[in-house]
Amino acid sequence: MKTIATLFTVAALSALSFGASAEMISATGSTLDSAQSQIAAQAKADGASSYTITSAHTHNGVYMTAEINNK
Repeated sequence: MKTIATLFTVAALSALSFGASAEMISATGSTLDSAQSQIAAQAKADGASSYTITSAHTHNGVYMTAEINNK
């Protein structure tokens, strides 16, 4: 039981730490390249050390989301 509680505590603290360092951003464009360029520009403007594209949807254009990391 003590092991389970410890694992749960570590997982919860890890999630809090991860959430504090990541921010979600989104962009729209007519092509994947244009949406990705907007994501890159937003990440650079926010001073991000890196970003990860988390989704991209196409339907009369492109909608893209990304997670930026400020480390």
